[in-house]
Amino acid sequence: MGTKLYILIMSQKTLIILKPDCMKLGLCGQVISRFEKEGFQIVASKVKKLESKLLREHYAHVADLPFFPEIEAFMSSEPVLIFILAGDDVISRVRDLLGPTDSTTAPKGTIRGDLGTDRMQNVVHASDSPENALIEQKRFFPEL
Repeated sequence: MGTKLYILIMSQKTLIILKPDCMKLGLCGQVISRFEKEGFQIVASKVKKLESKLLREHYAHVADLPFFPEIEAFMSSEPVLIFILAGDDVISRVRDLLGPTDSTTAPKGTIRGDLGTDRMQNVVHASDSPENALIEQKRFFPEL
């Protein structure tokens, strides 16, 4: 008889940032509703205007590139809603719900495909790996 392998994906957490375009256009409820319909739960949240030092740390992988000032200007233009979302396999499932980073190539039915406008104004940031989720949670929620 063959052996069956069962993989249990434990509840995990990811960091979400509802970007300035999401805030300005009043799309937060729609985005959060999509997450909640998937069974995810917000376990911590705050509204914050992002400052240069924090943005340079968060975007360290591109902070020295010529387009970073545009990212910095956009991400600091309005307060953002930052939260930790928990649920089973939340990191990869949220990435699937969002669609590709470039909203112009994201399929309809995804959050970015339905609500985003381009590569930067794409409504939501979400952690892309368990390692980055932990780093980002500590960065934005050091009090936890």
